[in-house]
Amino acid sequence: MTLQIRPARPGDAPTILGFIHALAEYEKLRHEADLTLWDVEVSFFGVAPRVFCDIAEVDGRPVGFAVWFYSYSTFRGRHGIYLEDLFVDEAARGHGAGKALLAGLARRCREEGLPRLDWAVLDWNAPSIAFYDSLGAEALDGWTTRRLTGEALDRLAGRP
Repeated sequence: MTLQIRPARPGDAPTILGFIHALAEYEKLRHEADLTLWDVEVSFFGVAPRVFCDIAEVDGRPVGFAVWFYSYSTFRGRHGIYLEDLFVDEAARGHGAGKALLAGLARRCREEGLPRLDWAVLDWNAPSIAFYDSLGAEALDGWTTRRLTGEALDRLAGRP
């Protein structure tokens, strides 16, 4: 078995979309995943993309992905990486693909002088939490994620 991590390429858009749909199913949020292949192509491979993807392959077959972007810490005065999504096909779990994807992002942080790698995990996802804990990741107690969408976002933006 040969495991390789590589940056996504334009021809990977269908694979990325498939992983997003599989992740949404796993997280019981498939009804929220309404993006299209075009959305993936523009977001990841359009002019000046703001989101990036690494693909894990085993013997040349995609088995997982990490979707990430650069964040910024005002307190540190430097960028970091925010891992938006990490997903590995169920059949490929436990063979190092998830750890290799995270290790690749950790190396990128160190090579680019970025002080941190952040992500969120659903509180019910015990297998992922245990995996992250095994890597030495710490839970950030005292922080609660907040989000504006739909009508609330429109109201704040001053749109009817």
